[in-house]
Amino acid sequence: MRRNKLDSPIKIISHRGASGHRPEHTLASYELGARHGGDFIEMDLVATRDGRLICRHEAEIGETTDVADRPEFADRRTTRTIDGREVTGFFAQDFTLEEIKTLRARERLQDVRTMNALMDGTYEIPTLEEVIDLALSLTAELKRPIGIYPETKHPSYHVSQGLDLEPPLIAALKEAGLTGPEPRVPVFLQSFEAESLRKLAETELPLVFLMGTEEHWRHYTTPDGLAEVAAFAHAIGPAKALIAPVGENGDFTEPTSLVDDAHEAGLLVHPYTFRSENHFLPPALRSDGDAGDYGSFAAEYELFFELGVDGVFTDFSRHAFLVREHFLEAGQAAQNGQGGQKKGG
Repeated sequence: MRRNKLDSPIKIISHRGASGHRPEHTLASYELGARHGGDFIEMDLVATRDGRLICRHEAEIGETTDVADRPEFADRRTTRTIDGREVTGFFAQDFTLEEIKTLRARERLQDVRTMNALMDGTYEIPTLEEVIDLALSLTAELKRPIGIYPETKHPSYHVSQGLDLEPPLIAALKEAGLTGPEPRVPVFLQSFEAESLRKLAETELPLVFLMGTEEHWRHYTTPDGLAEVAAFAHAIGPAKALIAPVGENGDFTEPTSLVDDAHEAGLLVHPYTFRSENHFLPPALRSDGDAGDYGSFAAEYELFFELGVDGVFTDFSRHAFLVREHFLEAGQAAQNGQGGQKKGG
């Protein structure tokens, strides 16, 4: 099992920030994720009409902003085809950054994260540059590196619209001193599309190939497929089910060999997405209560830590941090105990 210097300790990737506690993709969410122990601020990037990169879950922004309630933008509602799927709503590419900055964020999971929904209308939509500035500021304040982990969202679609994501991303990273083998803070660049990662290779930063559960991803979970990935990426970001499937009884079944196979190919493994609410946990780990109540989230983290993952995408950085610390302390204690027994023998 080969690992590189980036893998220790297990990295906590604050998925869209502390999105279990604040509306996702807001500066407040990103900051809280870091303060809760996150090592990286993770964000999805889409482009505005004037080519600026903003942080949103999708190019369609009606679900995560108040744009639908703004009569001055009513005529921007349209239908577009993204990756073969028709989507109706409001799209970042039809707004300038100046217009985007008049909007306010809304909680995407209104029925599950009801406390977050109370913050609707509070926060602006951040730009990539603002997140970089935040990461650098928090690094100085917290006296530990707070990295960034941007995703190019639907990059081939953006290319078709004449709004390539990679050039402005590379330019912003270079401007901030975040390219090359020794950036000012750690950076991972991620995408579901290999071609986007190839375009980002000039940054000399670690690249992460994201992998879903649909059938066309299965090839990349095999040793041959992982060898192909290793030719253009440094890590994989697989859906959790590709590592630890959930069976019909609602509990985890036998884990796959993906973590070990990826390590053998020289790839780090950062699975997504860990969430603490009953709504997202396997049925066997759910508590009595509502969909938004917490279940036995620690058991899920511990399983993946035992399997050797190198990091986790999480909406609850504090939960991941506490479980990681307990896991590492327990491992150290076990090592010390074994060492003592050997010496005593």
